[in-house]
Parts: sequence; structure tokens; C-alpha cells
Amino acid sequence: MSTIVGPPLMTLRRVVGLLVCVELVSGVLQGYYTPIYSDIAHHLSIHDADVNWFEAAQLVVSAIAVPVLARMGDLIGHRKVLLITSALTALASWAVAFAPSFSSFLVAWALQGFYVVWLPMEVSIIHSRTARSGAQSRLTRRATATLVAALETGVIVGALVSGAIVGPVGITFVLMIPAVAVTGCFAVVWFGIRDTARTSAGRLDLRGVSMVVVVLALVMAGLIFIRLHGAGSVLAWLLILAGLLMLVPFGRMEAATEEPLIDVRLLRDARQWPVQLTSFLFGMSVLGAQIPLSTFARTDPTVTGYGLGASASFVSVLVGAYVITMLVGALCLPYAARRLGPRGALIAACTLVALGYGMWIVMHNGLAAAVTNMCVIGAGSGALVAALPAAAASAAPAGRTGFVTGMTNTTKTIGGAIASAVFAIALATTGSLDTDTAHAPLSGYLWIWSVCAGTALLAAVALLLVPRGSFADPAEVIGTTVSRVSG
Repeated sequence: MSTIVGPPLMTLRRVVGLLVCVELVSGVLQGYYTPIYSDIAHHLSIHDADVNWFEAAQLVVSAIAVPVLARMGDLIGHRKVLLITSALTALASWAVAFAPSFSSFLVAWALQGFYVVWLPMEVSIIHSRTARSGAQSRLTRRATATLVAALETGVIVGALVSGAIVGPVGITFVLMIPAVAVTGCFAVVWFGIRDTARTSAGRLDLRGVSMVVVVLALVMAGLIFIRLHGAGSVLAWLLILAGLLMLVPFGRMEAATEEPLIDVRLLRDARQWPVQLTSFLFGMSVLGAQIPLSTFARTDPTVTGYGLGASASFVSVLVGAYVITMLVGALCLPYAARRLGPRGALIAACTLVALGYGMWIVMHNGLAAAVTNMCVIGAGSGALVAALPAAAASAAPAGRTGFVTGMTNTTKTIGGAIASAVFAIALATTGSLDTDTAHAPLSGYLWIWSVCAGTALLAAVALLLVPRGSFADPAEVIGTTVSRVSG
């Protein structure tokens, strides 16, 4: 056995070490910008509410890219997809640093969203590297846990670095640092990771891809029209309705397709749809509420009558506390699952997220309260980030775990994209981009926190509909299925 396992393990350690570098950069991208969103808004001469469109645009790209690129990884090789997406992300990151206007920055920021497929591709690379080890599942879990730890570390490092340097140096230099990091990431993949074989001889469901693009485009276009022309715009609501109605022919088409992009038949299962719905609702808070929390913290209460008046460095500390409590929540998941059962642990996590955002509604006037609120949210969010894909995988048939775990990431991203657009509308003082006020009204923030608390409670109710005994212990499969924190 030693003669079989030894050499592959030596190779695996090298591969994991290189992929750790990639995940550190992924974490930096997810944490670096949060403390400086208000500085970016000032740099581009836009309002705080308009910053939400950056996140919405990037999440739309991510929602489309994840299922498509995950399938392409099986068709052309996971290393090739990792290399292509790191190159695209590097180019987009340099464009973000030097974008001269709101529109160019928006496009570049959206294209940065390709990095969300890195972790699934890395897990697939590790899985293929351990195929002849005799302990494929165990080694993949351990290696992936290391990658996730690197991801979380990168989030904290990115937030602390940007918060520390944004004042003394110019914003362009600040924005160049992630671009340098991603360029180095591309070099690591190019020189350090060898090609992987194709794992599928099928084809990409191009009709499914086209339909997903159309649905998201119609819904997001409607939300943009509401932002521009107000909630009374008939065209805006017609666009949203058209996007939702397109889901009917899309579902029928995918059900009749032999190799669908989205297996709707599997998603109808009583053990799957509540998990996917929970992931969608969770995405609205874990992804959609990031920018509003940052801009609220940076708002000066002496000017607006609300806000924390915090510096970028304090926001970076807030992000660090949030990410650390996410790690604590994930680590406490096995204990909670033993005491409450896997389904009960998920429901408890949703309840914590709802409680944390409910606390924001009544406790938003002090720095200590902000840290407390974010720690409660972080504990629940960390457990959900770890448990949702694991729960989906444990309730999936053999050979479909990759699809269902990928779908938890996709539905979470779509939820975040829609929420980001809706929250941008909530924070706008009027229905027009031509408002003279750079600060959003307090009522908009209260509405956002209420939505986040309500969606978390709705997710808890959805999980009650899962048949008892549907899930294996999430701790047993957590390593192979952990998705992006902010993503």
C-alpha cells in the first residue's frame, strides 16, 4: 500500500500548496473591497446606493458562470478552466484599478466574478489527483478543508490591508493590489499545475445557458428600470414578469433534455428544493447585504443623523470579526448536528442569521452593537455556508453530488444578485440616478435588515418541510462541499 500511496501523496501536497495560494487570492478578492466601498463611491463620484450595482452585476455574471464553467471543466479539463478564469479575473482586476467612469468600473467589476468557480475547479483537480491513492474521499476532504481555511484567511488579510492603506495612498494604488495578486495567481496555475484529463464526453447545454441568460437579463433589466424610473414604471414590472414567466418553458425544456444544464427533475425532490430555496434566501443576506453594511458603517452621523462614522480600518476589523465568527459557526456545526440533528442545526443557523439582522433594526447606533450584531450573523452564516452544500450532497443520488452542491452556490449567487439590485433601489432617495444626495435614507437600511431577517426566517420554515432523516451528518461531507463565503 505504501508503494501506491506514497508518490501520489507527495504530489498532492505540492498541488494543495499551490492551490492554497490561489484560495488566498480568492479570499483577498472577497474581503479587500468591503472596507473601502465608500472610498470607491467617492472616487467615481457616485452615491452610496449605486455601489450596490457593482455587486449585483458581478453576482449575475457569477450565477451564469458557475454552472457553465463547472460543466466546461468536465469537458475540457479543470486546470484549463482554472487557468482561463484566473486570466480573465486578472484582466478585470487591472481594469477595475484604472476604470475612469462608473460604467467602465461596473463592467470590469462584473467580469471579476469569474473567480467564483476557482474552488469547485480546485476540488475537482484534487479529486482527480487522489484517484489512485486508495483514500480519495478522505484526502479530498482534508485538502479542501485546507483550501477553505486559506480562503477565510485571505478574506481577513484583504480587509485589514485595504482598511490600513486606503488613507495614506491614492485609491488607484489601493485598487492595483488585488490585480497584482490575481496576476500572481495566474502564474501559479500556469507554471505549477499540470493539465487534468476530461471527465465527461458529453456536451454543454447551450439552449439551457441561453435561457438562463435571458431570464436573468429580463429580471435585472426590470430592477434597473425601477431604479431609474421608480416603482411606478409599468415597463419595469413587465420585464420582471416576463423573466419569471420564462422559467416555465425553461423548466419544461430542461426536463426533456438528456444532459441538462440544470436538472429540474432532481431539484423537485422533497429533500432538495427546500435546501436550494434556503440557499437562495441565504444569498440575499450573505451576499446582498455586504455593501449596505459597509456604507452604513462609513456614514457620518453628524451629517445624516445615523451611521457609525467608522473609518475604513474599523470596517476591516468588523469584517475580520464577522469572518472569524463564521469559522466558529462552521466548526460548531458537527456539535450542533449531534445535539439537534442535521436539519435542526440548519434551522438553528437560519434563526441566528434572522436574530442578528433583527438586532440591527433596534441596535445600530454604536460600534460595540455593530460588532455584536455581526458576530451573531457570522455564527449562523458560517454554519450555513458549511452545511447547505453538504446537506444537498447527502440527499443526492449517486453521481449527482457535484450538480446539487454546485446548485447551492448558483442559487445563493442568484439570490445575492437580485437582493443587491433591490437593496440599491431601497437605498436610493428617489427613483432617479440624478439625486443630489450621496447618502441613503435610514429607512432604506431598516428595510434591508428587515428583509434579511425575514428571508432567514422563511428559510427556517422551508427546512421544516424536509422529511426527517433526509440528511446525513453534514460534518461527514463538509470538506468537499464548502462554497464561497461572500460568495
